[in-house]
Amino acid sequence: MEIERQNVPTHVGIIMDGNRRWARERGLIPQLGHKEGAENLKRIARACDDMGIQYLTVFAFSTENWKRSKDEVDYLINLLLAQARGFTKSANKRNFRLQLAGFEENLTDELKQEIDRIESETKDNTGLTINIAFNYGGRPEIIDATKKIAKEVLEGKLSLEDITEETLSHHMWIKNTPDPDLIIRTGGELRLSGFLLWESAYSEFYFTSKYWPDFDQQELQKAVDEFCHRKRNFGK
Repeated sequence: MEIERQNVPTHVGIIMDGNRRWARERGLIPQLGHKEGAENLKRIARACDDMGIQYLTVFAFSTENWKRSKDEVDYLINLLLAQARGFTKSANKRNFRLQLAGFEENLTDELKQEIDRIESETKDNTGLTINIAFNYGGRPEIIDATKKIAKEVLEGKLSLEDITEETLSHHMWIKNTPDPDLIIRTGGELRLSGFLLWESAYSEFYFTSKYWPDFDQQELQKAVDEFCHRKRNFGK
């Protein structure tokens, strides 16, 4: 157990899948599944903090999710806004820091202002960093980083010879966060769906059939325990 504690992942990424199926199986509308999923994020964040995990990145809304019904999309945006407004007090109490990662396009000015406020008010906290990947996609993230680097080259701020992996990482949307050690996907699907494509090169993966609202602290412990028993050699 002592060895396992020493090997707890520094950064965990979670693809929070299965909210809608969780709701359907209970005869509920999809929005209620998302609401329960948002409540579960709070519980899992506290569990990560208690276990000594330092960074948690969650896939809340992808760039492809705009294809869903307008009612569901509007609900998800309003849910994020409501959760953001209520986050500051609890975040500061637990010493959490919140960061939003993704395209700001399509987000309302009200949501942008609220996120800016919470990022500012929690930026000096030194506990668990929670990255909310909202309006996020791994391919758009890489394209955006590439455009930023190309612009710096054209402006003479950067030479081609100076472009490294670190250069690209520096221009990614998720800031001040190491690459994920462990990526968990709930809901039974066995794919990344564009989540942290660049950052996950040497991540360990854990898939579970549990829907996200049912993924509790015990299930998180199972994932971390399995991670702790894996040998990571990073190609050596």
